[in-house]
Amino acid sequence: MIRGVLLLCVLLGVTLIGLLFRASDNNTFFSTHYPWLLGLGVALIVGLLALVGYQIHSLWRKLRGRVFGAKLALRLMAVFVLMAVVPGGLVYAISVQFLNRSIDSWFDVPVDKAFESALKLGKNAIDAQLTALTRDATEAAAKVTLKGDDIEPVDLLRSLRSQFSVDEISLLGDDGQMQAFVGGGSRAFSDKPSLAEISDTLKKTPVRIAESQADRSLYLRVVVPVAGSPPQVLQMVRAAAKDFANDVAIVDGGIRDYERLGLQREGLKQLFALTLTLTMLLTLFSAISLSFLLSERLSAPLSALAESTRAIARGDFTKLNPVRSRDEFGVLTQAFNTMTRQLAGASEIVSAKQQELEHANTYLASILANLTSGVIALDERLYVKTINKNAEDMLGITHASLKGSKISAWGEPLPSLAPFIEDFMAQLVSLRDKPWERQVEYEATSGRKTLLVRGSKLPAALESGFLLVFDDITGLIQAQRHAAWGEVARRLAHEIKNPLTPIQLSAERLQHKLASKLPEAERALLARATNTIVAQVGALKSMVDDFSLYSKSARLTPTPLALNDLVNDVMVLYESMNVRIEFQLAENLPIIHADAALLRQVIHNLAQNALDALTGVASPTLRIQTRATPAAAETAYVYFSVEDNGAGVREDVLSRIFEPYITTKPKGTGLGMAIAKKIIEEHQGQISVSNVRPHGARVEIRLPVNLQ
Repeated sequence: MIRGVLLLCVLLGVTLIGLLFRASDNNTFFSTHYPWLLGLGVALIVGLLALVGYQIHSLWRKLRGRVFGAKLALRLMAVFVLMAVVPGGLVYAISVQFLNRSIDSWFDVPVDKAFESALKLGKNAIDAQLTALTRDATEAAAKVTLKGDDIEPVDLLRSLRSQFSVDEISLLGDDGQMQAFVGGGSRAFSDKPSLAEISDTLKKTPVRIAESQADRSLYLRVVVPVAGSPPQVLQMVRAAAKDFANDVAIVDGGIRDYERLGLQREGLKQLFALTLTLTMLLTLFSAISLSFLLSERLSAPLSALAESTRAIARGDFTKLNPVRSRDEFGVLTQAFNTMTRQLAGASEIVSAKQQELEHANTYLASILANLTSGVIALDERLYVKTINKNAEDMLGITHASLKGSKISAWGEPLPSLAPFIEDFMAQLVSLRDKPWERQVEYEATSGRKTLLVRGSKLPAALESGFLLVFDDITGLIQAQRHAAWGEVARRLAHEIKNPLTPIQLSAERLQHKLASKLPEAERALLARATNTIVAQVGALKSMVDDFSLYSKSARLTPTPLALNDLVNDVMVLYESMNVRIEFQLAENLPIIHADAALLRQVIHNLAQNALDALTGVASPTLRIQTRATPAAAETAYVYFSVEDNGAGVREDVLSRIFEPYITTKPKGTGLGMAIAKKIIEEHQGQISVSNVRPHGARVEIRLPVNLQ
């Protein structure tokens, strides 16, 4: 639309300039259409100014909006304006001064005097001819006065016309009535003399007039009085020479044209000034508008390239620009399209490689996540790069909590890790480039763990750093320990149980054989000795039975069992104790499959241990609780717990509570918790011991509803 408006304004401007040039050559056209041309010129200037204002406003909005190419448009517009204003303004100023001086020179004083002298000469020549004609008319009037009655007026006038060589001669009364006329044809002045001229002639002086007719002929006319009564006047008309008449007409026309130009002098100045101003403004505004259009045309390819660049930055390589020219912009666009295609190909290759890398990373992450070992990868500065879930679980840490800190500083926020970190740093100093292996005990939140740590430096071909791999061998060590204790118990049971029966029988036989043969004092001494032997043999048998039970794998006889009923049956035996027992048994507890005899032994053991821990407590309380997992859980479990408000378990014993011969009771064998753990594990369950606040201990057992 702007292009159409600009083209229309330029066409109107060129047309108006042409009309103004025509008006400068045609006085009549100038006089007639000058206001219209002036108004049209002003309207065109206002229209161009509005167009330029709109373009400048549009450019200003683009500059504020940071539209690509707006600054280029501003620079081009400034260059075009300077190119139009500097030379155009100079030519305009010189032209206006030149035209003003030229127009003023047309009306210079010598020209006015020349015209006045020519006019004066013409008037003098006409006055001389009129004077001669007046003299002839006066002489002819005298002859008319002296004519006799025998001479007709027409004949007299014909004679006088011939005598004085005039074109017309007529005799009129004071009332203007024609009395006689003699001429060459039709009258040159049919209505002359007028009554006013006749009155002036009779009262004052003769009338002398030089007049032109429609055929541009000049006639000299004189009216003189004729003496006598009634009053009469005589009019004589003589045509001026043809050359003289033409000269007079030329001079008269020149004077009138000059006077008219003189009246139009300021108008001509305004006309020429308007023409030059309009030409200057048309050139200036056209240059500005053209610069705006050219800037858009020049910036369009650049804008397209910029948009393509932004698309490439977003990862879109499909935006190619059409090549519309063979100039430098076309070459640049073609090169850009070629580069885009190459980048698209490279991007596809990179995308494929990235997918392969992501697949490899996913595969590696899957391997690390499913490893039973914990893995920590460190860079050269000992910052964590990778840590798998098992490592976080084993050490009780998270990668996010240790992000941005060296492994050497982990001991500050996590004091329990300090021994582990110190040992690692010591190995790193002594065996930096060699693989090493250490067994470390670590106090985790779930208890003391034994970790087997292996460290090595990553190959130089890979990124520099270190790799730590550690395994939780707590269970393995416990299994080995249980196996060793089982073997010891089996052998002890075998070696001790065999001589116990002969010892007991021998002691009883001595009692039976010697009791009647000894005095009373010795008999009592023998009884005490043999009773002691039999009692201790019984204690040894009980201990041997425990050894046998611990060393043998129990043979489960699982049957459907209601855990709440079993708990109630066992705890009935403890109702007579001086202890308050609280029951929190869940309703609708699912039926489990378990060996009732073995579970009964476990419950007895846990209840007896809790009662022993309540010795000396002011308000002894025993809490028995059962519960089940939610119905939506993947695997169904039931839970049984025994909690007391005694002194709790010492921290040094808590981590080893399930090891054989670990006990806090003076007369305990240390096998009760170990046997309980073994029975629960044979039921595919778990058992745990923890201290409760403010005081007391809690033992919880988890059993699956269905054995696998």
